[in-house]
Amino acid sequence: MASGTAVGRAMAAPRPMTGEEKRVILASSLGTVFEWYDFYLYGSLAVIIGAQFFSAFDPATRNVFALLAFAAGFLVRPFGALVFGRIGDLVGRKYTFLVTILIMGLSTFCVGLLPSYDQIGWVAPVILILLRMAQGLALGGEYGGAAVYVAEHAPVGRRGFYTSWIQTTATVGLLLSLVVILSLRLWMGEAGFQRGEGYPIAGWRIPFLISVVLLGISVWIRLQMQESPAFKKMKEEGTQSKAPLSEAFGQWKNAKMVIIALLGLVAGQAVVWYTGQFYALFFIQNILKVDLFTANVLIAWSLILGTGGFIFFGSLSDRIGRKPVILAGCLVAAITYFPLFQALTSVGNPKLASALENAKVQVIADPATCGSVFDPVGIRTFTAPCDVARVALARSAIKYELVPAPAGTPAKVTFNGTEAPIDPAVAKSMTTFATAATAVGYAPAGDPSIVKVTGFFSALGNVAALKMIGILTILVLYVTAVYGPIAAALVEFFPTRIRYTAMSLPYHIGNGWFGGFLPPTAFAMVASTGDIYFGLWYPIVIALMTFALGLLLVPETKDRDITTFEGPAR
Repeated sequence: MASGTAVGRAMAAPRPMTGEEKRVILASSLGTVFEWYDFYLYGSLAVIIGAQFFSAFDPATRNVFALLAFAAGFLVRPFGALVFGRIGDLVGRKYTFLVTILIMGLSTFCVGLLPSYDQIGWVAPVILILLRMAQGLALGGEYGGAAVYVAEHAPVGRRGFYTSWIQTTATVGLLLSLVVILSLRLWMGEAGFQRGEGYPIAGWRIPFLISVVLLGISVWIRLQMQESPAFKKMKEEGTQSKAPLSEAFGQWKNAKMVIIALLGLVAGQAVVWYTGQFYALFFIQNILKVDLFTANVLIAWSLILGTGGFIFFGSLSDRIGRKPVILAGCLVAAITYFPLFQALTSVGNPKLASALENAKVQVIADPATCGSVFDPVGIRTFTAPCDVARVALARSAIKYELVPAPAGTPAKVTFNGTEAPIDPAVAKSMTTFATAATAVGYAPAGDPSIVKVTGFFSALGNVAALKMIGILTILVLYVTAVYGPIAAALVEFFPTRIRYTAMSLPYHIGNGWFGGFLPPTAFAMVASTGDIYFGLWYPIVIALMTFALGLLLVPETKDRDITTFEGPAR
């Protein structure tokens, strides 16, 4: 009977949002925007933060530590999902994600106040890492709470549309952080932004400090809201779970659905999301050598143009289902990533595209002297000449071929047959190889052929920039297709009594681990092979895995009545 009622309600003509529902979406979305803004600030400013808090090390090492501290936030997200998911299922949705936003906001504010390594020594990086972990824990609880809260207020048949507003928040938060950083950089100049020259405070601290204002607004709005109707009904009936963790993960019928949700929906969604927004930014900066300002402007425009796709695809999933929209997004992305990234290269750095075809760079060495150069966290030290050469070439975005040589042959690198010496240090080899690469057609950083803009709106008058924005917008639309319906799909997967706990873990394992570690893993794959596009196989394989498993195992849930659904049968 419940199922038939749900279907009937789903097929009814959509009614307009009530004032209360609009406030629910505003409260949840606005707070989550601020949480993502806080989280992304660190990633956008990782290099500057490395110089402030890891200054005891050389530049390459400090950047590695800065990225590892950033990764710590991704690492702990699933643990935050467990901690706050349990509290949300026991105490309530509203108060749990009120706590998470307080933790996130205060942690971010404290980063802006934290003294540097030069001021308080090793205590500074330790506190920084602890604050990053607090941010990750809070974000682990925030998303599930916001998604569940909105979905449990939404009418059946409109959950995809309502929750799609939550899905815009990660992109809007990233865009907001980019706009604030770009504005301060233009206003203060690089010296003022990085070191505070001519100003009472370094500009990089300001985005962290102003987050306290955003925090105050979010908390005030959320305090006005009521608990979700589904949770209140369950509490009144006394059907709450006494042990949501053991019920969600200790009972196979529920644990199986968690695994299916992770591999059949979230893993593919995560890699498509991180490829379209983060790896694309990494690629155009580090591979194509586009300057930081131009890269951020191009990404910002693509986010502005593509963000409406979240609402479109969320609403579309109400009509044709969550499963076909998400899986189609995974499949289309996997099929088209190679041509799209090759197009980015042709437009953004045409000399690189030509050199990839015409320049012949070879590492000639005894295979026994060449080890693995896979280094996703960037902490390995390479000493063998063959390994030093391959790492230096990959970091310089120079395509190379590894050519086996007879046993005992010393390693050497040739550019169109001309040998370039291998220095024992990777950084020095990079300098040597960069000179040799320029001679065979590669464009050095700052070359006039590389796309460049001088202002936010000047990008619209630059043909090459417009083409890159178009390609990047396609990548963002893939993100919106897989991410727009995912909140509704996960909420519908699990019964009310364990919903917060059960949906949060697969979401944050998928996005925190599968997605969060995509950029360093993909680049490590590039370094291992010498092919600048080889890292794309990481998201392609996982997206295709999700498509296949989702097609076979994921049920369609759009017409499910989440107030009466009690989980899969044993």
